[in-house]
Amino acid sequence: MFIRIEGDDLPGRRGGAEADALRRGNVHVGVQRKAEVVDRFPADATAARWEIEVTSREVDGLLDVGGPWVHGRPGARFLYLSWGTVDGAAFAMFRRAKLMFGDVPTTMLRAAHDGGGVLVARLGLTAPDGGPRCARVRPPDIGWHLE
Repeated sequence: MFIRIEGDDLPGRRGGAEADALRRGNVHVGVQRKAEVVDRFPADATAARWEIEVTSREVDGLLDVGGPWVHGRPGARFLYLSWGTVDGAAFAMFRRAKLMFGDVPTTMLRAAHDGGGVLVARLGLTAPDGGPRCARVRPPDIGWHLE
């Protein structure tokens, strides 16, 4: 199953002290693959986009997703977008956002599993406080679509 995550409204593009600190700190956001954060974008990027492939299978009549991008136990699977500072090759994570598969409408998830298109998540990456979006991201702050 193919998934595309599209993020906009990155917190480093705004004005103010919070955005300045993110830019000075060389803060980036990336998608987490196992323990590694890859495909990173700076906090002041215009937008961020990740394309990943996950496995999906039937387990006792329910659809389960897996693979190196997927975290959590069966029935509570999710993807991580991780924020951290970059210093050379080192990435020091300080915050993560969870994109829950449980928030994807069942018919949409099943259609993506059956090859009916790419599952797309769209979200703003700035939290209400002006910093990087973190914690569980729930609709309407994230929109899931099939393309």
